[in-house]
Amino acid sequence: MTKPSAPITIRTSKQTVAEIDAIATATERSRNFVVNQALQQYLETNAWQLTRIREGIEAARAGRVRPAREVFENIASKHGWSE
Repeated sequence: MTKPSAPITIRTSKQTVAEIDAIATATERSRNFVVNQALQQYLETNAWQLTRIREGIEAARAGRVRPAREVFENIASKHGWSE
């Protein structure tokens, strides 16, 4: 069963349309499919980021913070980077 849909209209550059069409052709999908996939990925990514930002603000307000140097050292050690 397909989800209900609603039409929208956007304006974008000819270059962007050409890139969408190239992906649609290469994947044997419609332009509509490619645009919907791109929008869904954008929305999911931004929702994830907003959630993490809110969590970070709440943690900071509650005093659950660490010095930046400690955070950077932890990241460096996990990836085998030297300072």
